[in-house]
Amino acid sequence: MTDHTDVLRQTVSVLGATGSVGCNTLDVIERHPDRFDLFAISGHRNLDRLAEQALRFRPRYVVVPDDTGRTQLLERLSGQGTEILVGEAALADVAAHPDVDTVMAAIVGSAGLSSSLAAARAGKRLLLANKESLVVAGHLLMAAVAESGAELLPIDSEHNAIFQCMPSDHRRQGIASVLLTASGGPLRDMSAGQLAGVTPEQAVAHPNWSMGRKISVDSASLMNKGLELIEACWLFDLTPDQIEVVIHPQSVIHSMVRYLDGSVIAQMGTPDMRTPIAYGLAYPDRIVSGAEPLAFDPTLQLTFDTPDRDRFPCLRLAEEAIADGGTLPAVLNAANEITVAAFLDRRLSFPDIARINEAVMNQMGAEPVQSVEQLLSVDARARALADQALEEPRT
Repeated sequence: MTDHTDVLRQTVSVLGATGSVGCNTLDVIERHPDRFDLFAISGHRNLDRLAEQALRFRPRYVVVPDDTGRTQLLERLSGQGTEILVGEAALADVAAHPDVDTVMAAIVGSAGLSSSLAAARAGKRLLLANKESLVVAGHLLMAAVAESGAELLPIDSEHNAIFQCMPSDHRRQGIASVLLTASGGPLRDMSAGQLAGVTPEQAVAHPNWSMGRKISVDSASLMNKGLELIEACWLFDLTPDQIEVVIHPQSVIHSMVRYLDGSVIAQMGTPDMRTPIAYGLAYPDRIVSGAEPLAFDPTLQLTFDTPDRDRFPCLRLAEEAIADGGTLPAVLNAANEITVAAFLDRRLSFPDIARINEAVMNQMGAEPVQSVEQLLSVDARARALADQALEEPRT
């Protein structure tokens, strides 16, 4: 057992506190009051939950998206000693604040990019659950980490598993490839004809993980695995052909590393995000996460399959985007955020998510990455093209 008497306390900002990862992060923090102090939390739409979290944990700051949200929380948090901040600049401020040691970047989508960059530039321990920060701006984020000496720890279960399976010095010597596991989601056994009639309720009904609606749709389309492939290339300095995507329906093996000598090292556990969160918060220590231990009994099944890129072309689009590089991953990510939202609003069929994503990629192509401002402009243009495609009749 670890002796906690000499453990240095960490001050943590949790960005995206009301989502699945954010709530699980607060659960782990609450289990270890001797280790962690909560500095700031942020939320976007679920202000009721944000207010409840602020009352329970009493952070120094709470960040909301606009003045309407601030007014709403002022009434709820009166006399609690918590200051309410507004907007994207405030997110960057609580990520880079001198009193903060660790930042959980759990804001969904490209909206989390600026605060992730702010934490990296400030040299923080950055727990990255916002994969879009690397998908959209991998070159810029990794350069900021290298320049500042920040510590970047992946929180996605697959990347966290890869990190754990790497050599202790995380050198690439001896590594043949990385095996990125995917559950396949709730639609993996459907035919192409069945996929055409999939409803949002079917797409978000993930059999293993409890996730937000957008990420659940991405899991069902294999876009989530495609984005994770792009993320893995940046995190571990890999090329796309060094990454094997493997369908593993049970979500027990979270990912694996294949070595040149024939060894394959896997990280296993119950599908519970508190495991990678606890690993990131306490690294290099191991602490109790609250996850149930994996039971090795006759009911445990481990099966594997290859992904079908014809029925689930979003994986292929992501592979093409990182291979072409430049701004194309940002284009794909932006278009996908629009098409998934349209699918959830019942304005788009499930197969049309990939169709429009590919059309936008073909229209825009790849440009060399130069700046955050350029990436934000590319993001806006891709969203506009995807929105336009939603209004165009099928021919």
